[in-house]
Amino acid sequence: MFICRFLKNIIVTKIYSCLFVFFVMTLSACGFGREGKQAELLDDDLPQIRERGELVILTANTSTSFFDYRGESMGFQYELAKFFSQAMGLNLRVKVIDNPEKMVDSLLAGAGDLIAYDLAITNKGKEKLIYCGEEKITHQVLIQRKGKELLTDVTQLVGKKVYVRPGKYYDRLLNLNEELGGGIDICKLTADSITVEGLITAVSDGMIDYTIANNDVAKINRTYYHNLNIDLQISFDQRSAWAVRKKSPLLAEAINKWIKDNRNSAEVKAAEHRYFELNKQAVPGSILSVEEGRISSYDDLFRKYAKEINWDWRLLAALVYTESNFNPNVVSWAGAKGLMQLMPRTAHAMGVPVGKEREPEESIKGGVKYIKLLQSTFQDVPDENERAKFVLASYNAGTGHILDAIALTEKYGRDKNVWENNVAHYVLLKSEPEFYQDSVCKNGYFRGTETYRFVHDVLSRFAFYKQRIRL
Repeated sequence: MFICRFLKNIIVTKIYSCLFVFFVMTLSACGFGREGKQAELLDDDLPQIRERGELVILTANTSTSFFDYRGESMGFQYELAKFFSQAMGLNLRVKVIDNPEKMVDSLLAGAGDLIAYDLAITNKGKEKLIYCGEEKITHQVLIQRKGKELLTDVTQLVGKKVYVRPGKYYDRLLNLNEELGGGIDICKLTADSITVEGLITAVSDGMIDYTIANNDVAKINRTYYHNLNIDLQISFDQRSAWAVRKKSPLLAEAINKWIKDNRNSAEVKAAEHRYFELNKQAVPGSILSVEEGRISSYDDLFRKYAKEINWDWRLLAALVYTESNFNPNVVSWAGAKGLMQLMPRTAHAMGVPVGKEREPEESIKGGVKYIKLLQSTFQDVPDENERAKFVLASYNAGTGHILDAIALTEKYGRDKNVWENNVAHYVLLKSEPEFYQDSVCKNGYFRGTETYRFVHDVLSRFAFYKQRIRL
């Protein structure tokens, strides 16, 4: 147990190498939230839905279903539902429900038309629901590193140390250990020590050798860490699909037809590629040598606009390098563009003309305007250096997620004005349901490991620039 606690601290510290909101109110445009008008939809089928012009989906905040990334609604299940609603000529409204059981209860109570989530298919469920859409097979897999002797059979787990959080992965390991007659060294970490994604990062970084995750979660994380192997299945297959009420057969029929006709369409394939295959890490670009006394071709612009936010221009340069590697033409997996990787909605709100998101000066000017807005948001953080960390985190993640982490920090008795080991701790934990579903959180699931790493990387590069480049 001592080793587990010790390793926990190392892992959290190690995740240095591991999204931004023009205020979360913009999400109201797509109906994001845990509350909303309770439509009476008990007998509604496709004709009634068409008449009111709106499809109401029930889904969850997860990395595969629905989440907020830099002020934009995202998630593979959400995008599929959006494509379907557009094909039907309907507006889409999203209601976030904490767990699958509550989703079913809410659907049957008339709170929505469709569960757009990988809902487990069961015989009991078939008594009240029509499962529809694409049927998926999910299971748990072992996360291990490439470049070492890979385990190819569950029996090889005997004698191996596997790190998991309490919950379904720990329970599965206990059952598997019983099936094998014992011998798996199961290290159960406490719920508030590290996330599933943090453990996956620790495997990638070589801090631990093995952990467990659902195959979809594993596939998403492999787009961040290409040295992972996720081939070994350790649980039985579970069938899952979308669902509607028994009284909505025409809606189910329309969904099934749309999936059949569009499963291999360009837009669906592109969405699948974006979430489960596309590299999420920026590709390093060519930069000038600091030996020549220059950081980039845009140093003069950094000097010019850094004055507007009272920043050392080298800190602005470090942010831009971390965002885009000084490549003005880069477009992220989520659609952020330009040197400062502004999402389209934020870029336009900050005055960047449509079509000029990749123009270097327009991008820097818009990004600096956004930083100025973030500075005002965190003006109550008394220490200037700490305030800069909150601004950097919000630039990368979105203001709403950082405000959630601050609220968690205050609730659990830590210092809400200090980043490291305080607010950063809850940023890292915000990908776990027990934290992002906490009543003080308003913005749901968030992959905090990337933001933690972003802040660390920007500040480390800034320190390097200060040593090598004159102010």
